[in-house]
Amino acid sequence: MAQIARLSVLALVASSLVACAGPRPATLGPSGGRLAACPASPNCVSSDATDAAHAVAPFALAVPAAQAWPVVLDAVAALPRTRIVTDAEGYLHAECRSALLGFVDDLELQLHPSAGQIAVRSASRLGHSDLGVNRRRVETLRRSLAARGVLRPDLAEGS
Repeated sequence: MAQIARLSVLALVASSLVACAGPRPATLGPSGGRLAACPASPNCVSSDATDAAHAVAPFALAVPAAQAWPVVLDAVAALPRTRIVTDAEGYLHAECRSALLGFVDDLELQLHPSAGQIAVRSASRLGHSDLGVNRRRVETLRRSLAARGVLRPDLAEGS
């Protein structure tokens, strides 16, 4: 009987975590050379955003794109609770889970070799506010890449 109770609790916890993931947005991936626009809610940041509430600076490369991209992949993979879902020719999509309830955020990077930049977008799948989690994730990644010598140090704080 105790075994059945444990299995029931485990099934309940697992189904709760899956429910926190939400469906993968159909708008992921670059379109027309840009990442998807952020919704009106304050749970998304993007270097392609045109409004101050959602805008972050793109990553300005200090090294050639071909040299930077493998380092970017390693840095994203090193983020806590992050799984790379797509790595395809200058585009990366990763799922980042929250520590407590396993909410999923989508992190996207798009390489623009001719501009020497990487566009970045991080957005929550569920909820309204993210309490600044997506912006902090992008800036943590920016600092990590700057420390690895991939980003221009004069732009390492997203200015």
